[in-house]
Amino acid sequence: MLLKSDDIKRIEIDYDSGIIPPPFSHVFKLKISFERGFINTQFTIHYTDRDELTEEEIYAEGFTEEDDYHFIGEVPTAWEQPFKSLYAQTKWSNKRELDENGGVKVFAKDIHGKISRSIPINQEEWHMLAQEFIQAIYEVNKKEAPLTVRYRSITKETVDEYTLTVKFSVRKVIVERNGQIKEWNWDDSRQLLSYIYLPDYDYEVASDSTPKKRGQYIDCGDGLWHKFGKGVNNLDESFDAISKIQEGFEKLN
Repeated sequence: MLLKSDDIKRIEIDYDSGIIPPPFSHVFKLKISFERGFINTQFTIHYTDRDELTEEEIYAEGFTEEDDYHFIGEVPTAWEQPFKSLYAQTKWSNKRELDENGGVKVFAKDIHGKISRSIPINQEEWHMLAQEFIQAIYEVNKKEAPLTVRYRSITKETVDEYTLTVKFSVRKVIVERNGQIKEWNWDDSRQLLSYIYLPDYDYEVASDSTPKKRGQYIDCGDGLWHKFGKGVNNLDESFDAISKIQEGFEKLN
């Protein structure tokens, strides 16, 4: 049964990462209720099958033994319309259960008490929105600070520095270019951010010092500068993510 998106009162999202191995494999559940003035939120993430690994193997992949997380609280209403809009445009599968590859299942309940349970065809969009909402939870609960990405372009004549601050809690992106600050469109920022995390970054040649020599550099949010052409490489030869990143920042002029 397809519910009217404007009438939806509650959405639950169940995610299973499927057959990927530990320590990456996980499940999460989001329960969100649209209240007046806030989104009542419950979130649980659990990493699975880690008993197969040693502590050293878990840490070697950048994880810890304390990665499971639980949250109950309020998230700003900026997220209500994105969930309702995605629900409205979603086409639904006839499948009753997820296969071994995992994915997203959605439960919705409207103001009249009607209930819908189904598997969306546009899995990637639901997973992306859920991931962004999880980042909002982490910000609200002070687990993580807003994401800050810096880009620095140095030529013989000029030095241009850009800072993107992504405030997931309120769905706002602030752009600072050479001291000039403005707000940027959320959906446009998502495109640039998707490019930023595609290349391979060589942390052995990264630097924590502000670059001063000619070139283009990026700090993906961890305080380390990577130089394009030296410590940043495209993983997919058929897609030049590096050029997309450089073009994306230059369009912010």
